Order: sequence, then C-alpha cells, then structure tokens
Amino acid sequence: MDRVPMTVAGHAALVEELRRRTAEERPAIIEAIAEARAHGDLSENAEYHAAKEQQSHNEGRVMEIESMLAKAEIIDVSKLSGNTVKFGATVTLIDEDTEEEKTYQIVGDAEADARAGRISISSPIARAMIGKEVGDSIEVTAPGGARGYEITKIAFV
Repeated sequence: MDRVPMTVAGHAALVEELRRRTAEERPAIIEAIAEARAHGDLSENAEYHAAKEQQSHNEGRVMEIESMLAKAEIIDVSKLSGNTVKFGATVTLIDEDTEEEKTYQIVGDAEADARAGRISISSPIARAMIGKEVGDSIEVTAPGGARGYEITKIAFV
C-alpha cells in the first residue's frame, strides 16, 4: 500500500470533513430523498434525482477520504529541520524575471491549495525544489514557459 504523506493539520482537516459528511450531510441527504419520494412518481421527480446525485457525490467523497486516511503517513512539520527542501518545508522564492517573492509550504496532495500557499509535493515546482538549499536556483516548466526561481529561505513551522 502506498503511503500518502500529510501534515498534522491536513490530517485533522480530512478527519473533520469525514465527520461532517457522515454525521451532518448524510442524514440531511437521506431526509431529502425520503421527502422527494413522498411526492410520488420518481421517474419525473427532479428533487429525487438531484438528492440521489448529491448522495452519490457525498458517498464517493466519503470513500475517497477514508482511503486517504487509511494510507496517511502523518508528518509533524514542527519536528523537522534541515537545510534542504523536503516535505513540510515552507520555502520562500524570488522569481528571477519579476523579482516577485512567493512563499509556499510543500504538503500532501489532499491538502494542497495554491491560493493559500500550500502546494502539492507532486507539483512541478515542489519537485524542482526538493533537495535544494538556500541560494540554489530552480527552473520550472509551466504552461506559459519556463520560469526561474531562487530559493531565499527554508523554514519548518
């Protein structure tokens, strides 16, 4: 079984989503299906079909979360240290073209959110950073072309 790396916070977020989906959303969907069934003919009942579709989506996500949690390898980032970029590192980069500074934390696929500054360990930019040190330059091939970055800071928080 392949292990899925995730931070303590990412694991807690998945556990909470699983709790919400099973304890709150599942009963609400079941109630909506029962109410729609009471309206009669199911073949032309849009509310019934929408509720069944919502149930299918919810149960699929529940199975996906349970699978991720079963394979989870929880890594406490606060206990990590070092001079090289690895899972859990918060890395500050300078775009070599625009001089724009960006900060990203390298996290597991399930908790990645680029807008919040968390990028997946399997993303091209994270893969380019792994093993590098402060002062190293990396090149990332993006849809708009290759981009160059310099690593200016590595922290584990």
